[in-house]
Amino acid sequence: MSAAVAETAGGKPIEVWFQDEARVGQQGTLTRVWAPRGTRPRAPRDRRYTWTYLFGAVCPERDVGAALVLPKANAWAMGQHLKEISHHVAGGAHAVVVLDQAGWHDTRCLDVPDNITLLALPSYAPELNPVENVWQYLRQNFLSHLVYDDEEAIINACCAAWNKLLDSPNKITEIANREWAKTVIN
Repeated sequence: MSAAVAETAGGKPIEVWFQDEARVGQQGTLTRVWAPRGTRPRAPRDRRYTWTYLFGAVCPERDVGAALVLPKANAWAMGQHLKEISHHVAGGAHAVVVLDQAGWHDTRCLDVPDNITLLALPSYAPELNPVENVWQYLRQNFLSHLVYDDEEAIINACCAAWNKLLDSPNKITEIANREWAKTVIN
């Protein structure tokens, strides 16, 4: 892989980005809440089945992210997200986007921008992708204990949660930083 990245990066700085998708919807997420000892707090729970997908990618070293809220998780949606990531890569840099092996991440189905190289993680190893920690943070702080009226409400909640993440200085670095994922001058 290092040879392939070196070849496509052409001497540019290499940024490490982590990408994943999260399904957000009416089924919702329940998290812990403060309550007096011995009581059982009430929490809303929706049983309807409308959801959307939050495609997110972060570069912890630069404390930046790129996201799209899309109706489906498929190759078209992934292609749109790669274009969005491409716009957020630093000028003159090349991004290595670390992702899982979901079916829509197959490079044969994607038009990968010139400033991006995809690096697949081993199968069934979500713990290697720091974006999983970003999803946990968003669900615990902004996307839990909610009942959404419709798909538009879900989209608005996803956008608001992602924007709150981006508005928190150093939060992406704090959550997703990995010592081995530093920008390299090739």
